Amino acid sequence: KSADIRLVARHADVYEPCDDSFALVDALLADRSHLAELQPKLCMEIGCGSGYVISSLALMLRDEVESSQYVATDINQAATETTLETLKAHGVSADVVRTDLVSGLERRLAGSVDLLVFNPPYVPTPEDEVGAPGITGTWAGGDRGRVVIDRLLGVVDGIISSRGCFYLVTLTANNPGEICRIMQSKGFASRIVVQRHTEEESLHVLKFWRRNSQGSSSSSSSSSVVAAGSSSSSPSMDSSTNFSSPLMCLPQKISRLAFWK
Repeated sequence: KSADIRLVARHADVYEPCDDSFALVDALLADRSHLAELQPKLCMEIGCGSGYVISSLALMLRDEVESSQYVATDINQAATETTLETLKAHGVSADVVRTDLVSGLERRLAGSVDLLVFNPPYVPTPEDEVGAPGITGTWAGGDRGRVVIDRLLGVVDGIISSRGCFYLVTLTANNPGEICRIMQSKGFASRIVVQRHTEEESLHVLKFWRRNSQGSSSSSSSSSVVAAGSSSSSPSMDSSTNFSSPLMCLPQKISRLAFWK
């Protein structure tokens, strides 16, 4: 059984599930047994967009994790509303907060997030596009696509629990090796969980965990999962919120694990 995501809410200003979203869910599925052992009490997605990832995660762990709480944030009001619609469509729930990354939540989250996921705006763009309104802000990452990523790296240490883990989607252009070195300086080990190449980009889903945390040895010894994908054009989006199946607009060979059968 994989995440049963059949309907995802849509909005013209909200990023729809695509290769990077599917790669992130595939990474969580690849690590599913470890997550079940972890029994995360607080799971969080930053930049929830359509709600595809947080809904997939909640469904994935619903029968395996007891008393888990889910939190999702996005700076885009349309994204928070769209995420709520997607969660509702699948009978799962999360606290959805409109905020910039974790701004205003630091005290509440301090040292308590057991599972953090982030599919950031990672595309290298001019600096003035970072945080732009509408759909542009969902992918614009500024210099090397690292502006938003580096901002989050500065606060991760304060919110991840002693046994927690963090999954991050990156491009080759983001210099994943340097990101890993930054996290290493903060006491985190790392590995690639999913690596996917398309005609347009090379994606890596990185996993980080504290080197002194329980279960870190099993995480570090796990082999990387490599999945081949192919490029696809961006699906069209309507101006009003509605539902559509991701299978209708993306090749079925991409991230089959992310869908029901």
